[in-house]
Amino acid sequence: MAAAKATGVAAAATSAVFRSNQELTRLARSGQLAAARRLFDEMPHRNTVSYNAMLSALARHGRLADARRLFDEIPRRNLVSWNAMIAACSDHGRVADARELFDAMPARDDFSWTLMVSCYARAGELKLARETLDRIPGKKCTACYNAMISGYAKNGRFDDAVALLREMPAPDIVSWNSVLVGLTRNEKIVRAAKFFDEMPQRDMVSWNLMLEGYVRAGDLNAAAGLFERVPSPNVISWVTLLNGYCRAGRIGEARELFDRMPERNVVSWNVMLGGYLRLSQMDEAYRLFSEMPDKNSISWTTMISALVRAGKLQEAKDVLNKMPFDSFAAKTALMHGYLQSKMIDDARHIFDALEVRDAVCWNTMISGYVHCGMLDKAMVLFQQMPNKDMVSWNTLIAGYAQDGQMRKAVGIFRKMNQRNVVSWNSVISGFVQNGLCLEALQYFLLMRRDAKMADWSTYACCLSACADLAALQVRRQFHCLLVRSGYISDSFAGNALISAYAKCGRILEARQVFDEMAGQDIVSWNALIDGYASNGRGTEAISVFREMEANGVRPDEVTFVGVLSACSHAGLIDEGLGFFNSMTKEHSLQPVAEHYACMVDLLGRAGRLSEAFKLVQGMQIQPNAGVWGALLGACRVHKNDELARFAAEKLFELEPRKTSNYVLLSNISAESGKWDAAENMRTLIKERRVHKPPGLAGST
Repeated sequence: MAAAKATGVAAAATSAVFRSNQELTRLARSGQLAAARRLFDEMPHRNTVSYNAMLSALARHGRLADARRLFDEIPRRNLVSWNAMIAACSDHGRVADARELFDAMPARDDFSWTLMVSCYARAGELKLARETLDRIPGKKCTACYNAMISGYAKNGRFDDAVALLREMPAPDIVSWNSVLVGLTRNEKIVRAAKFFDEMPQRDMVSWNLMLEGYVRAGDLNAAAGLFERVPSPNVISWVTLLNGYCRAGRIGEARELFDRMPERNVVSWNVMLGGYLRLSQMDEAYRLFSEMPDKNSISWTTMISALVRAGKLQEAKDVLNKMPFDSFAAKTALMHGYLQSKMIDDARHIFDALEVRDAVCWNTMISGYVHCGMLDKAMVLFQQMPNKDMVSWNTLIAGYAQDGQMRKAVGIFRKMNQRNVVSWNSVISGFVQNGLCLEALQYFLLMRRDAKMADWSTYACCLSACADLAALQVRRQFHCLLVRSGYISDSFAGNALISAYAKCGRILEARQVFDEMAGQDIVSWNALIDGYASNGRGTEAISVFREMEANGVRPDEVTFVGVLSACSHAGLIDEGLGFFNSMTKEHSLQPVAEHYACMVDLLGRAGRLSEAFKLVQGMQIQPNAGVWGALLGACRVHKNDELARFAAEKLFELEPRKTSNYVLLSNISAESGKWDAAENMRTLIKERRVHKPPGLAGST
């Protein structure tokens, strides 16, 4: 009787564990990790299956440390336990941990060996992967061979992949497809086509891989030809070709293919929607969106994001309000649109209404406040942020630096527990932007002491600092560092080096850097033209401009600022007028205030003040302080007191607190013998004098 009762209790307990394991597995597979863990902890009895289910759940969610702790607690590990832990380490790139577990295994099966070969192959450790394959005792399984072939193919070692394929006693379709996927993903399309033709058998995966390969290579005609040969194309085949047409902007062919599809899933609708939006065909996109029988989160978010990018914020809001379910991504997209349009209250309303906020959402809102110049509110939100990441810190540093508040920027920088290269670049570029070039160079030295690797942006900022300081020796040291770092071929660093040499008056060395660059962009040409112009070598600047045109590079607004400045400094009046007139006639560029200022300076230097004044009066845009300042300076040189007063009045309206304008007019009055007017200007200077704020003393 007692024995029967004990047997019944044991059976009931076993049944309870079985049911708990089923529920645990269901929760783990549905992503409900917290519920799974709660159930696991509450289980009065557990077996190895219970531990393995919880172990797999933790590994699937990236909780590798927790998974390892649980693995170590398992009272009786079986092969499933060991293989699950090795797979978890492999999936997260923990090769050494996987190897340690593999070596400690009391027994291994084919799956264990396959896991280890795959682990090495995915990490690019192909030699170790092959050694592991060769160590397998007895007959090797097909899966192990396929893991090694896939590793060879994905790492571009196609000869080795094919050789191993030929060595296999019984290659299957997966073996052949493993080579094909490597060839197509690495865009070896000619070799892939030849290999495809040699395959003894093909399945739908083979056809779709080849189709994807042609699409990746941009050969859509070949892709279309292959598609017609597919025995029974499935929805993946249709969507692959459809995606190729949409990405290439061949929207007519895409729509024709879409209409021919025998079966459309939500992915195909989304691809077609994205194709219209990529070409900014908003009406067609919205019509298609309205026709969609089923929309998922991607459909709604794609449409809302496109409306936001087009500046149609009210329409985006209307679409968002029609969504049948909550979409965090869609709301964040609309919030970003509001912030870009400086509709800060609308963005904050969305932010406050979000039940769950991730780091992207917090950073979007903080960045929006910074973008709108509301740094105090950005700081308040930053302090409320539960889990600050590197982006949050760097956004605030850059915001305060751009606002000229370097003391606060440095204060935030110093509070960071960890810094990346963006953190250092933000504070270094902040110093340069605010004219604190020595501090910028000091922080570069601190960065190197902190063992952080400088990138092209770091060097570009430091080279600008050297240029502003005219520190030729320091600049040469940076040039050597650039060569050793490999960034000398980078256009950004090269352009900064050209400017740095030019500002130090070393224009021949600037030209040498330009000539040694792997490829010059418009910024490179502009930097060299400006370098010649600022060093008074107008003829050479114009020569570089002609060379630029001969190389097929279209000039932009910045180019003409440099060329007109060169003409002004060199007194090349006719050439300057010719370039100015060619902007609209030959290059479809509308002159901006900087171009007019150069022309006023050019005419003014030549004493042609009436022409300069007439040019200002005929401007299509409002003259700025630079234009009136150029006219005022010319009036002093040529002693035109009447026009000087008129220009000065305009300057006073634009810059009422800039004392240098008053000093200039006072000097003009004094030089023309009008002492009372000169004295009045000096009195005004005393009344309106503004003390410049002190520098960042002691910040470094």
